Amino acid sequence: MPDKTLNDLFFDNLKDIYFAERQILKNLPKMAKAAHSEELRNAFLKHRDETEGQIERLQQVFEMLGKRAQGKTCEAIYGILEEGEETIEAYKDSDALDAGLVAGGQAVEHYEMARYGTLKNWAMQLGMKDAANLLDQTLQEEKKTDALLTKLAESQVNRKAA
Repeated sequence: MPDKTLNDLFFDNLKDIYFAERQILKNLPKMAKAAHSEELRNAFLKHRDETEGQIERLQQVFEMLGKRAQGKTCEAIYGILEEGEETIEAYKDSDALDAGLVAGGQAVEHYEMARYGTLKNWAMQLGMKDAANLLDQTLQEEKKTDALLTKLAESQVNRKAA
């Protein structure tokens, strides 16, 4: 078995999150359309726009590595997004739908935060300061989206679902 390095691991995980972001970009309009709350709908649409920028940043990181931007199938994001679609279907006529959408959105955000935090740290370890800065920009956006979803859940969505 050939020796694998942190650089190889970094590249593999970069392909994973690139694939995941592209799937998320396709899924956010569905989540926005399903949301009953105008604020939640707007949060999903805003994050869709941010996700486009995040994909562009990932493409920049691939360029820094001298590699073509390409994804690697991410079964984890498929599972998280599938759960979200099941929630939409099962709760579409319920006041609990938005609470389920928030939970699904936060599952996505937490996955992304884990990936971006790791990639940022590995980039720093590998001496890729510019890549680390791009990854950190995205990490901060993901944290803000997670905080917004928490605020919406606590201020209105969960109360309406109860």
